[in-house]
Amino acid sequence: MRKFLDSLYLGAAAVAAVFMVGLLIMVLLSILGRQLGFHVPGTDAYAGYMMAGSGFLALAHTLKRGEHIRVTLLLHHLQGSARRALELWALGAAALLSLLFAWYSVRLAWQSHLFNDISTSTDATPLWLPQLGMAIGAVVMALACLDEWVLEWRGLRGPQTDGESLRNE
Repeated sequence: MRKFLDSLYLGAAAVAAVFMVGLLIMVLLSILGRQLGFHVPGTDAYAGYMMAGSGFLALAHTLKRGEHIRVTLLLHHLQGSARRALELWALGAAALLSLLFAWYSVRLAWQSHLFNDISTSTDATPLWLPQLGMAIGAVVMALACLDEWVLEWRGLRGPQTDGESLRNE
């Protein structure tokens, strides 16, 4: 199961990277169009779709690498069971909120598909297509939050080191 989940997080991050490349292509196409006097309709909308997809699909991988911003002011002053209880509470709250967000994201994409909802932009894209990236990213993030909670509950989650000073630029 561990190998599958880690592959899922890595796969979602890889798709997020592809979306980032797509975003770059849309932006460059828009810039070139302005400079060379041509217009490709929908580039702004597709750049937005790519940005949303890449952001949501990268959430789980970012969480699993410990790169999400954490407020550790209180956590650093706790030791032992009090610290573990706070970690469990925080991870439980994150799991619950991410599950709710995943549920409503999937529901939104499904309803957009049922109602044949299309973009109001010039591209007239069926909205369930770009919403699918958000929904899948939210589901994978919910799995990652549940994964972290279970690991903490079982005592298998590694010690959380204060690497903030290492990540500041």
